[in-house]
Amino acid sequence: MWLTADGAAVLDHDGKVKVGLRSRPIGSLDRAALPGHVPTLEDLYAECGTGFELSLDIKDPEAASTVVSVARAAGPDAPGRLWLCHPDWELLTEWRADMDDVRLVDSTKLRAMRQGPERRAAQLSAAGIDAVNLHHEEWTGGLTTLFHRFGVLGFGWDAQHERILRNLVRIGIDGVFSDHVDRMVDVIGSA
Repeated sequence: MWLTADGAAVLDHDGKVKVGLRSRPIGSLDRAALPGHVPTLEDLYAECGTGFELSLDIKDPEAASTVVSVARAAGPDAPGRLWLCHPDWELLTEWRADMDDVRLVDSTKLRAMRQGPERRAAQLSAAGIDAVNLHHEEWTGGLTTLFHRFGVLGFGWDAQHERILRNLVRIGIDGVFSDHVDRMVDVIGSA
């Protein structure tokens, strides 16, 4: 999620778009100047409704409050199904007070947990952060159990292959991010 110069919350992976011959940051452009393939969050909800879990990487922290406002306006069930991911768990704790109706996810790496995963799990739990998101290679059954002990869900990203998805299910992971919905459905169906 990125915020345009005129305050629209838009979905784009890199936060830059080609305008003419140059790439420009989304934050420097008004919504109307963006290419048509860059949707707003309002567009997504209008097209798909709100009957699904939606996880969004908040790349521009300034976009967070707008994202939550759009979700609240989309329908009463949208905020409770919205998962906001960000790599700064301390920033997430600041958001918690004003965003008690959405889910917050610490998207991080084990090496970023300077005081160790047990301390991070305790901190996330105390701050009301709902989940931790790590690359699939970092997850083990013991780590999943550790975060669960503190009431924190575990998500694994970049789970592209069936063997990886099967392993994540086996160790008790709570959610996965993959480019292959068919593979996810197959693995869950056989679990």
